[in-house]
Amino acid sequence: MSLLAFGVNHTTAPLELRERVSFGTDVMLQALSQLRGEKGIEEALILSTCNRTEVYCSLEQSGEQLPILWFSEFHGLKHDQLQPFLYKYPDANAVKHVLRVASGLDSMVLGEPQVLGQLKSAYQTALQAGSIGKLLSRLFQHSFRVAKQIRSSTMIGSHPVSVAFAAVRLAQQIFGNLSEQTALLIGAGDTIELVARHLHENGLKKMIIANRTLERSQHLAIEYSAYAIALSDIPHHLAEADILISSTASQLPILGKGAIERAIKARKHRPMFMVDIAVPRDIEPEAGELEDVYLYTVDDLKDVIQENMRNRKQAAMQAEEIIDTQVTHFMDWLHSLDAVSTIRALRDQAYSIQDEVLDSAQKKLRAGADPEKILQEVTRTLTNKLIHLPSTQLRAASAEDRNDLLSAVQELYNLKTDIPPSKSGK
Repeated sequence: MSLLAFGVNHTTAPLELRERVSFGTDVMLQALSQLRGEKGIEEALILSTCNRTEVYCSLEQSGEQLPILWFSEFHGLKHDQLQPFLYKYPDANAVKHVLRVASGLDSMVLGEPQVLGQLKSAYQTALQAGSIGKLLSRLFQHSFRVAKQIRSSTMIGSHPVSVAFAAVRLAQQIFGNLSEQTALLIGAGDTIELVARHLHENGLKKMIIANRTLERSQHLAIEYSAYAIALSDIPHHLAEADILISSTASQLPILGKGAIERAIKARKHRPMFMVDIAVPRDIEPEAGELEDVYLYTVDDLKDVIQENMRNRKQAAMQAEEIIDTQVTHFMDWLHSLDAVSTIRALRDQAYSIQDEVLDSAQKKLRAGADPEKILQEVTRTLTNKLIHLPSTQLRAASAEDRNDLLSAVQELYNLKTDIPPSKSGK
């Protein structure tokens, strides 16, 4: 049995191709069922996100063409349309790839945690489809544990690398616990939506969202239990804001130094943390000169992000070392499966001999034979039968100068002999 991971991601394929080979939730169960039904494919799991589509398989024999051919045909692509963008990882390399994906080391944003949740969802879907068994189940459970170990034992997840996350992290550094703070978010685009999500996830309970289009701010307000206002209402709520983060497309500043100064006085000089993510800026730069105002621009956040990315890269080096060790552990377990059938056959043979000798002894005892003699006969017969076939095979191996087999038996049974093993290894 062998492992194979293959697919395309944001580094190997353009968006147009990634869109073509994605698996929607409406077809995922059908796709897994089809793939598992292909001859030679024992188990299968599919991960499909905006940045990657990957297939993980366990195969009866080493070989990659069958699942890749299915993948191409399922999406109506010719092999040569897909081949230039496809990566393939067999066996140990497949294990390493899974661990790197789960740990965020193969992501567009190094160390991001979202992919682990996506991988866990893909695992649950494969369980539901019945396309996953002992090997892949063990692999993905192993990957989840390794990802957790990396996140807890390295600093890879401790440094924000998005503008939105960096803004929220700076707020945490200033205020500590955010649960008692009030945030005023100006704008309703993707960046402000991310800021709202990060603030919500970090326990902030009171949030005001201001936007030129009230309908858009109301949509975000409903999702994050916030209060929606129009831009014109900002002066009435500015003094409430401990945290203010702004990202609009306005060509002129929305907040001037005077309005902020009045808000600070109304707050009795309790500090205000402001992040102006907009380009051009939404907040007059002079506001940063006010006492009790901590004003950051997008360039300040870029410095934080670049420094944190350097820290993440250092942490990633530690993570790669952990992954190399864990790949070895998993492959040791996988290789141990090769011995299972041999051990089972050996035990079955020994038990069969035992039953045969025991049955013969019981018949003689019922016929009135001396128990002590029967006991001696049983031990002698059982020993002779257990070592007869190995002895015969070893004599034949010796006659054929197969000292490799003789050495293996000496090691297996920890035997001490006067005949050293052949240096030739024959």
